[in-house]
Amino acid sequence: MTVLTSDARSVEAQAVRRRSIAVISHPDAGKSTLTEALALHAHAIDEAGAVHGKGNRAGVVSDWLEMEQKRGISITSAALQFAYGDVVINLLDTPGHADFSEDTYRVLTAVDAAVMLLDSAKGLEPQTLKLFEVCRRRGVPVITFVNKWDRPGREALELCDELEERINLRPTPLTWPIGEAGRFLGLLDRANGEVRTYRRTPGGASIAEESVLTPQAAADALGDDHTEAVESVQLLDAVDRDSFLAGTTTPMLFGAALANIGVRQLLDAVVDLAPAPGARPDVDGGERAVDQPFSGFVFKMQAGMDPNHRDHVAFIRVCSGRFERGMVVTHERTGRPFATKYALSVFGRERATVEDAYPGDVVGLVNASTLAVGDTVFDSSGAKVRFPPMPVFAPEHFAAARVADPGRSKQFRKGISQLEQEGVVQVLVNEARGDGNPILAAVGPLQFEVAAFRMEHEFSAPIRMETLGLSLAREAAPGDLDVIAGYPGLEVARRGDGTPLVLLRDVWHARAFERAHPDVPLIPLVASEV
Repeated sequence: MTVLTSDARSVEAQAVRRRSIAVISHPDAGKSTLTEALALHAHAIDEAGAVHGKGNRAGVVSDWLEMEQKRGISITSAALQFAYGDVVINLLDTPGHADFSEDTYRVLTAVDAAVMLLDSAKGLEPQTLKLFEVCRRRGVPVITFVNKWDRPGREALELCDELEERINLRPTPLTWPIGEAGRFLGLLDRANGEVRTYRRTPGGASIAEESVLTPQAAADALGDDHTEAVESVQLLDAVDRDSFLAGTTTPMLFGAALANIGVRQLLDAVVDLAPAPGARPDVDGGERAVDQPFSGFVFKMQAGMDPNHRDHVAFIRVCSGRFERGMVVTHERTGRPFATKYALSVFGRERATVEDAYPGDVVGLVNASTLAVGDTVFDSSGAKVRFPPMPVFAPEHFAAARVADPGRSKQFRKGISQLEQEGVVQVLVNEARGDGNPILAAVGPLQFEVAAFRMEHEFSAPIRMETLGLSLAREAAPGDLDVIAGYPGLEVARRGDGTPLVLLRDVWHARAFERAHPDVPLIPLVASEV
C-alpha cells in the first residue's frame, strides 16, 4: 500500500475541493451571460454584465478582447476562478461560433465536466450537438441548463424528449419551471417540493429577489400551473450521479441567466455532482495521479491581455501535485528547465499573482515564449510525464497574407509567429511564395478577421489577404512532392513542424489527382479523436 506524505495528502484534499467546468452551447444561447451570472452568485463580482450592455449595465468581464466587445461575441476562451462556499470553481467560458471550434475543443481537454446551455426556444442546435459529441468522446459528463425561460419558447417536456431522442441522453431534472416559457412563474425544486418565485432587479445586473414557498403554499398560490409542473417532473427519472458520470444521463435545470434566475441552483449542482480532478491519462497509457509531483499541460496561449506590455500568457491546467510560483519545471518537449516566476490567476482581463495552485486549477504563465499549445511541463524532481497532444484540425479555408507596409515586415513576422503559437490560425509556408507571404489556414473564415484585426491593433502591421480558392488539405510524403507540384490547381506548403501539405480546391479535385497518380497517396488529416 502506498503511504502518502503530508504534502501529498494536502494535495489530495485540495483537489477534492476543485471543480473545473466549461460552458458549451450554440452562439447566442447566453454562454458569456451565464458565466457572468455564475460569478455574481459566487460573489466574485458585484454586478453582472451583459454581452450587449444597455443603459448602465456593463459588458461581460469574460469578453475582454476589443473585437469581442465590438462584435458582441466570444472569440477567446475566458478562464475565471472563484470560490463558492468551500469549493473552488475553475470556469472556462468558450467561443460558441463554429469558426473557433479549435479553441473550444482545446478547452474541453482541460475540464472535468461541462454545462450544456440550451436556448428554450431552439433546443439542440448544430454547434451544441458538435460540442456535446466532443464531451461524450472525451468522457466529460454534462449538466444541462435550459436558458431564457422568461421568453417564449418550447415546452419543457418537448426539450427533454429532444435530448433523449437526438443524443440518447436521459434528462433527470433538478428544477422544473412553473408556467410555460415566456410566462415564468417560478422554479420547482424536485428534491423537496419547494417553489422559488423571483422578482427581477432593475436591469438584471444583480441577483434576482427570491421568495420560497412551501409545497402547500405554492399549490395554493399557483393552482393548476403548480399541479402541472409537479405532474410533469414526475414523468422523468430523478438524478443519479453514477449514470451522470457515465454520460448516460444529464441533470437538468431551468432559468434565465440574463435575469440571474436559477443560477444558484446550477452552482449547487456543479458542487454536488461534478467530479473533482482525478488521475490524468498520459501518452504511454498510464495515469498521473493527483498526488504525484506537479505536472500540467498548456491548453491555450493568449497575447494582448496587457496592452502596456504586449505579453502573452500560457494557460496551464494543473494535473497533479502542487504548483508553487517560482518553482523550476521541465519543459517536456525540449527537456529544458523553465522558470515560473510570473504566475497569474486570471479573471477575465483582470490578473493577480498566484502563489500556489492544485489539480484542476488554471495557472497563467507570463511571457512563456518557449511554450506552445499542447506542451507538458512537470516538476523535475518527479518522474517524466507527457500528456496527449492537443487536437489539430483539418483547415477548410486558406488565404495568402502579406504586410501592407513593407517597412513593417519585422512586426509582421513577429505577429504571424505569435498568432500561430496561440493557435489563432495555422500558418503554412509555400517555398514559391516565401515566408513573407505565408498561407493562413483556418477552420472558419472569421479566424481571418480576428488575425487581421490583431495584426493591425496589437502589432501595428496591417495585412492584406488574398483568399485562395482551396478548401481541402492532405498530407503527402516528401518524396512525392515533385510529382504533386506539377499538377494544376493545387499548392504545396509546409506546416511549422515541416509536414508537407497539399492544398486542393475540393474533394473532387483530390479524386482527380488520385486517378491521375494512383501511386501517389494523399493522406487525409486526422483531427484527433474529435
